[in-house]
Amino acid sequence: MNLNDRTKPRKPRILPPSSSSSSSETLTPIPKMARKSILKSTVVTVLCVFGLYGLSTTFFNPINPYHSRLDLSLPLDSSSKSLSLLSTDSGENLSKFSRNFGPVKVYMYDLPRKFTYGVIESYAVARGGLEKVPVDDVSSLKYPGHQHSGEWYLFSDLIREDRGRRYVVRVSDPEEADLFYVSFFSSLSLVVNPIRPANGEGAGTGYSDEEMQESLMEWLEQQEYWKRNNGRDHVFICQDPNALHLIVDRVKNGVLLVSDFGRLRSDTASLVKDVILPYAHRIKSYSGEIGVENRKSLLFFMGNRYRKEGGKIRDLLFQILEQEEDVIIKHGAQSRESRRMASQGMHSSKFCLHPAGDTPSACRLFDAIVSLCVPVIVSDQIELPFEDVIDYRKIAIFVDSTSAVKPGFLVKNLRKITRERILEYQREMQEVTRYFEYEDTNGTVSEIWRQVSMKLPLIKLMINRDKRLVKREMTEPDCSCLCSNQSEIRTFL
Repeated sequence: MNLNDRTKPRKPRILPPSSSSSSSETLTPIPKMARKSILKSTVVTVLCVFGLYGLSTTFFNPINPYHSRLDLSLPLDSSSKSLSLLSTDSGENLSKFSRNFGPVKVYMYDLPRKFTYGVIESYAVARGGLEKVPVDDVSSLKYPGHQHSGEWYLFSDLIREDRGRRYVVRVSDPEEADLFYVSFFSSLSLVVNPIRPANGEGAGTGYSDEEMQESLMEWLEQQEYWKRNNGRDHVFICQDPNALHLIVDRVKNGVLLVSDFGRLRSDTASLVKDVILPYAHRIKSYSGEIGVENRKSLLFFMGNRYRKEGGKIRDLLFQILEQEEDVIIKHGAQSRESRRMASQGMHSSKFCLHPAGDTPSACRLFDAIVSLCVPVIVSDQIELPFEDVIDYRKIAIFVDSTSAVKPGFLVKNLRKITRERILEYQREMQEVTRYFEYEDTNGTVSEIWRQVSMKLPLIKLMINRDKRLVKREMTEPDCSCLCSNQSEIRTFL
């Protein structure tokens, strides 16, 4: 064989047709270059498939912020049409949460007594309920029932020895803590002094909520852990719209547990860093079965007719509704007798009106839910608790203020709602009532702690971000501030 023979390209050899193939078919070997091209295309295709899979899992199955691996095992409540991260079996789901995420470690400050039990004592003294203070046995003290009693339930939960491992666990060493809870009874402090007669008789108990707020701030500013991160990892409960009003701008870096944002500026509070709490309902939960047979009234409302700010709509609603058939709308202030009448009215009505008051929300919304009386919400700026697990459109009717005050609009449209639709609303309310029961071990308190624990990644982000930023004066909120509801409400009727 000479060199020329070696360099000549070889022609592909055509094989004779197989006996098993048709006469028109021949098997031709694939050239080497063609094989490489096909192999390259196959590799590119496989890489593209893996790339698309990676993108889809990143966006649709986000990485657990507490773990380095994906987790798809959060339970769904199959008995409800709405998404639920909690089932009625609290033990099972709490253990799943702890296993997948781990409870957030909370250090509750051992505040001077005057900020906790001392507030209860001062409240009782102002009403003649105590002769000697401080009491020897704090277990004998009774926190007065009112709509902003969430501060008591959270405090009581953390001091319980048998609370177990929930979404947060209390630690005794502040060095171990992820978050710091400041347990000042700010809402009760606001109402320690009872309303006095105009002539001032009996006034002057010596208690000042403003002095208490200033004293709390002085105490906090001496704490090493407050100064360490500018208070960003601290949690405050200020459920009454006026609670902590004197110092709220000085604690706004922390997580605020509030009822709404009605009296808070957009640079003070937001849905991103803070948690909306439900009011404690003031009437008894409805214990009967779902149904409309015993609910003879179409619409019920009982409360103050004349309010300030956004609550001016109440007077307009009174004017157009008080003459309507099957509508009960009454002016009444908070009292034991008015609560009895409200309970009777809500338990015997199909729909319960919730207009805005001095602030966008009020306890009667949650009174209505536990009464299985479908809430009709007329409050354009309202924010609602636990909206990541509760779809309020399934349990309430939303009406914008402009439409609500049109004569005949509300009643006409409510009468169109069928019996079957009302029953559906009631079934949905039954599924979520535990979220509004502070005394339920798998209820409001547990859900509040879950909401707080979910703030931790953002808190850590902001702490680290603060360390690299140059402090400067700003005339407008920066990108880290996301305001609450600034839009109109949509009507669902």
